[in-house]
Amino acid sequence: MAATTAASADLLGRVAIVTGASRGIGRAIAVHLHSLGAKLVINYTSSSTQAELLASDLNAKSAAASPVAVAVKADVSNPDDVRSLFDRAEEEFKTPAHILVNCAGVADPKYPALTDTAVEDWDAIFNVNARGAFLTCREAANRLAHGGGGRIVLISTSVVAAALPGYAAYASSKAAVEMMAKIVAKELKGSGITVNCVAPGPVATELFFAGKSEELVQRLVDACPMGRLGQPNDIAQIVGFLVSDAGEWVNGQVMRVNGGFII
Repeated sequence: MAATTAASADLLGRVAIVTGASRGIGRAIAVHLHSLGAKLVINYTSSSTQAELLASDLNAKSAAASPVAVAVKADVSNPDDVRSLFDRAEEEFKTPAHILVNCAGVADPKYPALTDTAVEDWDAIFNVNARGAFLTCREAANRLAHGGGGRIVLISTSVVAAALPGYAAYASSKAAVEMMAKIVAKELKGSGITVNCVAPGPVATELFFAGKSEELVQRLVDACPMGRLGQPNDIAQIVGFLVSDAGEWVNGQVMRVNGGFII
């Protein structure tokens, strides 16, 4: 059954910050939240051209008199940059953000065994994936517009459940994110803010294909009951639900969105 792409007003008047939004899953999430009526802060670290083009495209498609999307450079592992990211959202849209989707992430395309993993590579992965999730989640917990029912969604990975060889650093960094989300959801009791993780399986993105042979990709396709790789929009649809009013009763959860690849 094909997913609907019709625009709606589920998120009308709400401001969403999406990190790592210049490409891949983050980009698809930004586009989908825009289709639901949200104003977007499109965060990027290095892909400035892609981020600016996306913001321009979303603004061109909008009937609003003022911009509905802005591209903002920020390193999620830097606390000053993260504070600046939230400041910029308030400056641009004259309201605190209502939604954070932390999608910024890195992996080691060599997929080494733990015994072959360099300390520098381990630290680099944790710096973005775990520290970045911590900093953005902490800032959002303190600054989201509570009255409207704030939403925090952290992107994890189904590799945490699959425990695939070669993913020790990547899966460990995301496992930390999943535990943090469960705890923060409880700590935010009474705030109206929900905190959840979305954990995709194999998704056809640049990050996924890096370092993988065609044979390996095909094996992953064959291992999925749906017989295909996930697409970025498969993940975006789930995120859209979680950050909407309809997702209010889902809190402190890890949703493994993978077509049955791993439970």
